[in-house]
Amino acid sequence: MNTTKKIGLIGFGVVGEGVFKVISSNKDLKVQIEKIAIKNPSKKRDAPAELFTTDVNDILLDSRIDTIVELIDDDEAAYFIVKQALIHKKNVVTANKKMLAIHLSELIQLQKANKVSLLYEAAVCGSIPILRNLEEYYNNDLLQSIYGIVNGSTNYILTQMTEKNVCYQQALQQAQLEGFAESNPTLDVEGFDAQNKLVLLLKHTFGIKALPTQIIRKGICSISSEDLQYAKEKEFQIKLIAKAYFNQLGYVVAYVMPQFIDKESPLCTIRNEYNGILIESTLADQQFLSGKGAGRYPTTSAVLSDISALQYGYQYEYKKASNVNTPTVRQNEIIEVYVSWKGQTAIDSALFIEIDTYFKSKEFCFLTGKINLATMDSLIACQKFSVVEMPFRPLQKVAPEILLEKNVYEPLLMDS
Repeated sequence: MNTTKKIGLIGFGVVGEGVFKVISSNKDLKVQIEKIAIKNPSKKRDAPAELFTTDVNDILLDSRIDTIVELIDDDEAAYFIVKQALIHKKNVVTANKKMLAIHLSELIQLQKANKVSLLYEAAVCGSIPILRNLEEYYNNDLLQSIYGIVNGSTNYILTQMTEKNVCYQQALQQAQLEGFAESNPTLDVEGFDAQNKLVLLLKHTFGIKALPTQIIRKGICSISSEDLQYAKEKEFQIKLIAKAYFNQLGYVVAYVMPQFIDKESPLCTIRNEYNGILIESTLADQQFLSGKGAGRYPTTSAVLSDISALQYGYQYEYKKASNVNTPTVRQNEIIEVYVSWKGQTAIDSALFIEIDTYFKSKEFCFLTGKINLATMDSLIACQKFSVVEMPFRPLQKVAPEILLEKNVYEPLLMDS
């Protein structure tokens, strides 16, 4: 069914205005914006005044409007809007990854109960159509892992630090000037944004229900010039990586952490605000997707793609089922890390299963070794320690019978 969609737009910031301008200038899209909800009525906006309202109920209760496009920063307000929209049998397009990561299971049930669509391609990796690919192209393949750069702000900062030899604060300020980082960059630089996106990737890759608090997270705030020098000497680059993979025991491990990337990896070529995702599967082996992950136009592109898909009644089907209830395995999952610190800060060597190298001076210390994810809480919580995972070695593929045993790909069985 290809009919004109009547849109209620919630939010008129950078992306909201971009969506409005594209729709207004392209009549072939068969989309009409009926109303726009805003917070500040005194702010000058480049759109007809009669379109604007400060009462979101003017949109939610308008029977003419069949689709809500939610593009605000406030995750709690976004949750209320999206929930009410679904209850009122309106399709929803949203880019609010934090709201989705916390409330996704409930919203999926509301979508099914009210026979409408909830689409959120713009919430993960900007212009890269990763969710649609996971839902459609990889629908029947046995996926082994998904990992990559999912936050353009941190990638921009790390690129500036690496290529221009500037400190973290200088790189952050430049990212803010360019519009790739918020005035309060905490969600990006401390890894919360990547953590929320990984929740959504887990759902569409493995069918796993997860909450952000279940995913181990370490951001880039502690990365120093000494860490970058170590990476340069080893011909590595440092990237903030979100990853999820099946280990040999048949459990999914998921975490967000800075990582050394060697020059053979396609992720090594991803610079500035770009994102890159590697998907490993049993049949197709390794696939790589890249594109702009931050900024006005990449997000606008993804929102418009979802709006267009609604004209044909598109929905995520969530066919991948899973019996794996915990997306991260803190015990018995050993990774190799580099840990650095400055001055006289003490580190508990008993945390490590094995220490391979150890360097100590008055100003700077580092070690490399093997550690269990379950014992990393103290290192992750303390900003005095920089923690970078050693290069991610190719995983030994999990046998298909183990994946099937976990019900990862039995359609229509998932408790979402």
